[in-house]
Amino acid sequence: QVQLVESGGGLVQAGGSLRLSCAASGFLFSVNPMGWYRQAPGKQREWVARITRNGDTNYADSVKGRFAISRDNTKNTVFLQMNNLKPADTAVYYCNAGGSLYSEGNLWGRGTQVTVSS
Repeated sequence: QVQLVESGGGLVQAGGSLRLSCAASGFLFSVNPMGWYRQAPGKQREWVARITRNGDTNYADSVKGRFAISRDNTKNTVFLQMNNLKPADTAVYYCNAGGSLYSEGNLWGRGTQVTVSS
């Protein structure tokens, strides 16, 4: 079964950290670019970070210097380390597979909620 399953979300105070994980199955993970997106209440889904099969990364300006995307091809998992979290980072975070360093793919996970309190 082709799927992406996110985990690691939760409630954290401003300035805190969280590490999101996305476990992939049912497709050849190692050759696919991967990405993280988020959607806040009442807003459109927005891109957060992407990573290629070789580890090249790309970040939205709003998270650059605070978030880090990485992947473990031996475990079919992509991570998002989020530091110095802000209330504006509150959103449902989605994992995405496919596409390129600069564009989203067609496979999405169901999301994990991140809430940052002030």
